[in-house]
Amino acid sequence: MTALAEPTSAPGTLTMAGALNRALADALAEDGRVLVFGEDVGTLGGVFRVTDGLAARFGEARVFDTPLAEAGIVGTAVGMAMNGLRPVVEMQFDAFAYPAFEQITSHLAKLRNRTRGRVELPMVIRIPYGGGIGGVEHHCDSSEVYYTHTAGLRVVTPSSPADAYALLRQAIDSPDPVIFLEPKRRYWERETARLDHRGSDLDRAVVRRPGTDLTLISYGGALATTLEAAEAAQEEGYSAEVIDLRSLSPFDLDTVAASVRRTGRAVVVHEASRFCGYGAEVAAQLSESCFHYLEAPVLRVAGFDIPYPPPNLEQHHLPGVDRILDAIERLQWADSAPATGGGA
Repeated sequence: MTALAEPTSAPGTLTMAGALNRALADALAEDGRVLVFGEDVGTLGGVFRVTDGLAARFGEARVFDTPLAEAGIVGTAVGMAMNGLRPVVEMQFDAFAYPAFEQITSHLAKLRNRTRGRVELPMVIRIPYGGGIGGVEHHCDSSEVYYTHTAGLRVVTPSSPADAYALLRQAIDSPDPVIFLEPKRRYWERETARLDHRGSDLDRAVVRRPGTDLTLISYGGALATTLEAAEAAQEEGYSAEVIDLRSLSPFDLDTVAASVRRTGRAVVVHEASRFCGYGAEVAAQLSESCFHYLEAPVLRVAGFDIPYPPPNLEQHHLPGVDRILDAIERLQWADSAPATGGGA
């Protein structure tokens, strides 16, 4: 069983998968309306073992397996949420969620507006997303923009075990439907953290590393790579501030814009394709709100505009430290060298 015995307040070392497991266990224990279901989440404990031990602890009436029918899973959850329950469903893999897209966009996202606020849908759809695990076709995709473009949905993604716990607990407590994107390549990375979902907002970005010369903006699986790039940039004389968006919709423009107005330069990093990717919206928002503060155009480092490649090629597709450093070099430093003395 994964990390179920430790008290929530006790600091300890755990993985993101363990933190998510604990978040589900605590929510199930504290609220009888919470249900967890999806493909193989019961006896098996999920493909990534995020639900390990939950069916044995809480019973098959509250944690159970479903047929391989994503539209049916989400449609059933919508009906449950309409009638006062708080379902948490798993889509198993990112691209497996596409058969449920009509239920998500036509019903889950619209019902509250359609009923003029009388019907809430407090449900969470957990989606392991992104690459980095050597998955074959339909098992690795970065589908965040499909959901962020859909009004009526909250879309969040953690980058660390502590955030995974806090954000999932807050998502389950939210009266709104939440798409919860779990970066699968970070499931087994460990962190010493105190698990607590109080004191932070579901829709706020956080500064992971302070800096003065430029702002690096990222989220989910790409955040750790972005922090590595910031460390490497420091050795070349650039002081990079790193912002973890956490919430993709709504977008925390206040936190991001405040950083960019201080630094004057920004790079957005994500692994989804660049064309019409999430970074395009971030760049547009910053261009509109920070135009007179910018020393250079907002740049994007992203996956290539291709279908997700096979496992032996994905290391070329995913943005790495070198590509981020190349973007930093292109931020028009000729007339104003970084305060730390570096520059292109």
